[in-house]
Amino acid sequence: MATQRYVMELAYNGTNYAGWQRQPNAMTVEETIDTALSTILGESIKIVGCGRTDAGVHASYYVAHFDFSGELPPFFVRRYNRFVADDISLLGLYRVRSDFHARFHATGRSYCYRIALYKDPFRQDVVTSLPQYQSQADQASMQEAATLLTGYQEFAPFCKTNSDAFTMKCDVTEARWEFAEKEWVFHISANRFLRGMVRLIVGMCLKVGEGKLSLQEVVQALEQQQSLPKPWSAPAAGLFLSQVEYPDKKEWEAVG
Repeated sequence: MATQRYVMELAYNGTNYAGWQRQPNAMTVEETIDTALSTILGESIKIVGCGRTDAGVHASYYVAHFDFSGELPPFFVRRYNRFVADDISLLGLYRVRSDFHARFHATGRSYCYRIALYKDPFRQDVVTSLPQYQSQADQASMQEAATLLTGYQEFAPFCKTNSDAFTMKCDVTEARWEFAEKEWVFHISANRFLRGMVRLIVGMCLKVGEGKLSLQEVVQALEQQQSLPKPWSAPAAGLFLSQVEYPDKKEWEAVG
């Protein structure tokens, strides 16, 4: 039987994992998904993901692909979800063309970052609780700090040190805050992201809102492609990969 390439649409809570990418001596999302697939399909399966998320970061939408030459068991999606860990969900399974690549064919990605303005005992793993910001932050300045990002193409100030990125260029198409009484959500979309980029941007916006960092300092860092004064990376818990875009998604054939 000819080898078929499949796409998995996934969601996961990253709290209990050392990130997406397989690592020695640590439990990761990639390895957990691989193990469940390999067990159900009866052979070693290695998935290829659309990107990496850090330890404690979540995905409400994630895409990966794998190859398999056998026949899928009936009701595969339901069976897989019964077998895999409870903090991972297979949302859909699709047949795709043999040259599809989950990472290299993605044309856009979106993240959201959730901040609770109160201590929420039921969502500690999936929001960042910052009750002190309820009365202190300048929301207009935070929104302005986010908006100015769309005017730049290089983002070295928002990349983790020792990154292996081949370029600092990113096409940021959206960056905005959504403010509500009890929760703030930061939304950002781009063709690609640097390692740690979103959490550093959220940290920058919060510092601007506190008055500990000026908009002029942010502009200067972007213009000169240098580090921000005392950069702060927001905690992992509030960050979600929320969307991945593919130009040929209409051609995917649902199975399982």
